[in-house]
Amino acid sequence: MAPVTEGMAKFGDYQTWYRITGELTSDKAPLVVLHGGPGCVHDYLLSIAAVVDTGRPVIHYDQVGNGRSTHLRNKPPEFWTVRLFLDELESLVDTLGIAGRYHVLGQSWGGMLAAEHATLRPAGLRGLVICDSPASMELWVAAAGRLRAELPPGVDDVLRAHEEAGTTDSEDYQRAMRFFYDRHVCRVVPWPPEVERTFAAIDDDPTVYLAMNGPSEFHVIGSLRDWSIVDRLGSVAVPALIVSGEFDEAAPDTVRPYQERIPEARWEILPGCSHMPQVEDPGRFMPLVTGFLDSLDAAGE
Repeated sequence: MAPVTEGMAKFGDYQTWYRITGELTSDKAPLVVLHGGPGCVHDYLLSIAAVVDTGRPVIHYDQVGNGRSTHLRNKPPEFWTVRLFLDELESLVDTLGIAGRYHVLGQSWGGMLAAEHATLRPAGLRGLVICDSPASMELWVAAAGRLRAELPPGVDDVLRAHEEAGTTDSEDYQRAMRFFYDRHVCRVVPWPPEVERTFAAIDDDPTVYLAMNGPSEFHVIGSLRDWSIVDRLGSVAVPALIVSGEFDEAAPDTVRPYQERIPEARWEILPGCSHMPQVEDPGRFMPLVTGFLDSLDAAGE
């Protein structure tokens, strides 16, 4: 069994909780895993710790605002910015002493954050894995509209009625929302415990999610609604693996700019999966990730 270490890293006036699986003294560059949301927790991505079986240490953390990190329920919406989470990631990498050599894997919002990080060209970043992430929220919302139109008759009508009335916290909205989630977020039904825990964490403290995203995956009215990295992807200077699912809410149109604009990028769409291939088909997902990272080692990245 690989050793597991948990701790708190100081981030300004706050604390970032982290978990290391394996030894940072390994010859292989560690993999830092960035969860989605914004405002999720690491739980639904914890299976990626199995990368340690190849000898590579894996670092999970809860971004500030939820999970085991500092909660800030009273902060105004304008406090929650992409720059805040970039600073937190950089602070954690420095605190753990891995700034000289590391890889990053981000899922959903985590992939957006990972791409933002890569455009800054940090000296120690060796590889980038972007999973189920849009390159633009305009593209994401357009894709969500198409997917909503394919829901069972009447479901989208219920969603739109509550969105227009501002009653998205109602039980009717939540039930209708689940039709979309079971098709395009996680197709393992019932949801695995780690997925349930993740959504329960957002329900317990939705501060970040509401401020940056909105009340649901497909009703984006938060500060990220105009976000795009499309025109900056040419700045990414490391090899990238892009992963998405056949039924992913991150539909092909939302993901394609990563493959087209990152100079060295490979894109894999996993059949039968939606937004959580690490849960839905780990037998395909994990070898993709480990193979990509090991290929960078072999190439001297």
